[in-house]
Amino acid sequence: MISLKEKQNKAFDLLKDKIGIKNKMQSPKVEKVVVSCGTGSLKDKNKNKIIEDRLSKITGQKASLRSAKKSIATFKVREGDPVGYQVTLRGKRMFDFLNKLVYIALPRTKDFRGLSSKAIDNMGNFTIGMKENTVFPENSDEDLKDVFGMAVTIVTTAKDKKTAKSFLEYLGFPFKKEEDIKKGKK
Repeated sequence: MISLKEKQNKAFDLLKDKIGIKNKMQSPKVEKVVVSCGTGSLKDKNKNKIIEDRLSKITGQKASLRSAKKSIATFKVREGDPVGYQVTLRGKRMFDFLNKLVYIALPRTKDFRGLSSKAIDNMGNFTIGMKENTVFPENSDEDLKDVFGMAVTIVTTAKDKKTAKSFLEYLGFPFKKEEDIKKGKK
């Protein structure tokens, strides 16, 4: 199995004609990966500790607490209340996490039929929403009662959607086929 870092280093040779780049420095790269998990307005400190601990185990880096930027009375959230956790990965940890995501976690996802290319924004960033944290191998069977979802954002240096999709496909991200998207299959 070839790692994603090695694939990224060889991306220029294989993608230069497809995406129209002339210089090796124009080749898209993965800049960082941001893993975030919202806890909402959980008042239970144990639940927050569990989410922080699991997110740290999954990513290999301590999760940082995110607090509300402003008060919203409808949601009973006050400015400064903890609302989630976030981890920003770069370098070796980023590539280790991406390898685990592509080769282990996504194939273990229930009813997985591919990633939607609509999740790539106009700036070349790709966001994956995961409903369960249990697809990662760091979770043991007794941890199944406390399941939470998370968002994984892959920030690339690609300039547009088409370039980002070609680059991520080359790295091994399993996208849905265009025919399935047009037919309306999930």
